[in-house]
Amino acid sequence: MKIEILGTGCAKCKKTKEIIEKVLAETGKKAEVVKVENFETILNYGVMITPAVVVNGEVKLAGKVPDEKEVRKWIA
Repeated sequence: MKIEILGTGCAKCKKTKEIIEKVLAETGKKAEVVKVENFETILNYGVMITPAVVVNGEVKLAGKVPDEKEVRKWIA
């Protein structure tokens, strides 16, 4: 599983990464977590507002920090 966090490094982007890594640790799931800061790459996903989360190439969320419940659904 590949999880990409799209964003330019703002506090919300960092919080998103923390939440995803926490849920992965709690559930024992394995995933490659990648921070994507390249603006062109972010736009290629059709994302205009960050933070955004992409799981296995599919945009799951844009414009807000996910809660743990959302992350658990994505990695189930």
